[in-house]
Amino acid sequence: MSDDTTAERGRAVRERTLARLRSISGEMATATLHRLEEDLPWYAALPPARRSAIGLVAQSGIQSFINWFADAEADTWVPADIFGNAPRELIRSVSLQQTLQLVRVVISVVQDQFTADDPELRDAFLTYSRDVAFAAADVYAKAAEARGQWDDRLEALVVDSILNGESADELPSRVAALGWQAVGDIHVVIASGQITGDTEHLRRSARRLGSEMLIGVQADRIVLVLGQSVPVDGGQVHPWSVTHVVEGMLHLFAPGPVVIGPPVPGILEASTSARAAQAGYAAVPGWPGAPRPVAADDLLPERALAGDPLARVTLIQRAYTPLSQQTTDLLGTLRAYLDTGRSLEGTARELYVHPNTVRYRLRRIAEIVGWDPTEPRDALILQTALILGAINAG
Repeated sequence: MSDDTTAERGRAVRERTLARLRSISGEMATATLHRLEEDLPWYAALPPARRSAIGLVAQSGIQSFINWFADAEADTWVPADIFGNAPRELIRSVSLQQTLQLVRVVISVVQDQFTADDPELRDAFLTYSRDVAFAAADVYAKAAEARGQWDDRLEALVVDSILNGESADELPSRVAALGWQAVGDIHVVIASGQITGDTEHLRRSARRLGSEMLIGVQADRIVLVLGQSVPVDGGQVHPWSVTHVVEGMLHLFAPGPVVIGPPVPGILEASTSARAAQAGYAAVPGWPGAPRPVAADDLLPERALAGDPLARVTLIQRAYTPLSQQTTDLLGTLRAYLDTGRSLEGTARELYVHPNTVRYRLRRIAEIVGWDPTEPRDALILQTALILGAINAG
């Protein structure tokens, strides 16, 4: 038998197989959808519109296989075209894992019911289904990349809004779109320079330390919004320290100051923490010995001298006002103690009291305001509060 005759017979067999495939394409699609409902509970639970969209994808895949079988060498066939009829919402609601389950069911149906008696057709379908699986992974990878780019832009917008105190009404929906889930207080942190590596290093470190994080990379600084993560197992929320979290990420920052804004109860109030952190970042050169990281509220004197109105109000409310409301003259004692160079004996002589009385009053001051006048740094804070309070009272 000549080679031409053999080739002619091969073409004839292929044509008959192709004709049979075309005649049963509807039956293949129906059998596939029926198997999907039987084998995949999540598919049966989908809304009708989503099931219909998946049905279109399955039919498109079967028709595409027939076209491919007709001319497997054609350059016009693109596996990703199978998913062209699927709406974007379908990709968002059906995961890659579920899509591969769909492909597996389609392969099983076609192999068991329509290609079992034709080895050539079965092998062709396996080759085709492999390409489809890769095409599905490619579609989801591109969707994830596009979503990642969108998330980056949205995250930058959220951080910028927090820094500028803008669009507070839109913040909850925007951070929800980013998957933000935090409990307890929120802190804004500002660090100088660039990070070592990419932002994913920071994100992984924050997750390991039990933190939710939003990040904004600006020209000369890094802005972080930190909150405590919700426990994955839904268990008890454990104590959480923003200082511990930031210290755990210090090695990822370039040298320079790292300032932690004060706690606020939620994302809507984050701009308050951001204002304090920005003011602290601007004023931190005034304290060469500042720790790293440093709390913005530990920089209240420098911030007040730099013109930060929030620092001035904070100092008056937290130090001057509580002391001025005491029946004992704690305010006068503090002023005399600081004016005499923090001398117990000098203060006692100034006030005509015993030095032990001065010691007692200084302890009371520390208990009331949280700053100890006998400590040099705390004395500076209290001295600034006295000056601002007196100016405000005058």
